[in-house]
Amino acid sequence: MNLDILALLNAERAARRAAILVTDMAGGEQRVVREAELAGDPLEEALAERFRSGKSGLVEADGRELFLTVQVPPVRVVAVGAVHISQAFAPLARVAGLDVTIVDPRTAFATPERFPDVPLLAEWPDEALPRLGLDRYTALLALTHDPKIDDPALQAALRSSAFYIGALGSRKTHARRVERLTQAGFAEADMARIHAPIGLDIGAVSPAEIAVSILAELVATLRRDRRRAP
Repeated sequence: MNLDILALLNAERAARRAAILVTDMAGGEQRVVREAELAGDPLEEALAERFRSGKSGLVEADGRELFLTVQVPPVRVVAVGAVHISQAFAPLARVAGLDVTIVDPRTAFATPERFPDVPLLAEWPDEALPRLGLDRYTALLALTHDPKIDDPALQAALRSSAFYIGALGSRKTHARRVERLTQAGFAEADMARIHAPIGLDIGAVSPAEIAVSILAELVATLRRDRRRAP
């Protein structure tokens, strides 16, 4: 592989940007297509499908056999709130292949004992999230029930391209949340991005059941392009 191409792929990986390496199987020529530069590419349709699936593979175009090596960032979940639901959610998400980071300024809750082997940031969301960065391969969960913690996290998520935003609380709680976010300058279209009450409606009661419902809704959102229409 050309060193310039390798350097470009490494740079895209470090920046958490998706890219595809296109290799001509006959001649060996290679080029890199960044996801942001997809529009207008001769292979746009095939590349778009590969970006959605995240899977590499062979395609044929204009009589040529091409191998598309897909490089997408690992899906990351930022859970704001070191609560019981987060304790149940983190190992479930790990089994599903998702990276999880917990953010909570309350040091009594955000402890390694409660979250073994899970990255913990005992900081306020408005301090931690800009450093983490919320991109389109990131989901944000607001789980504290405390507006002082949840609202700044939701505001940061709504300003980002995060693919999933969920907030814990009843419909009445969410209505008050919407009022606060509206006063902060967010529009109705922004509110529509928030899954609230968070999780699929499976009648969940316990923290573990709620965690299952959140993970299911998150995956359904992530894979919506692959789901069959009813």
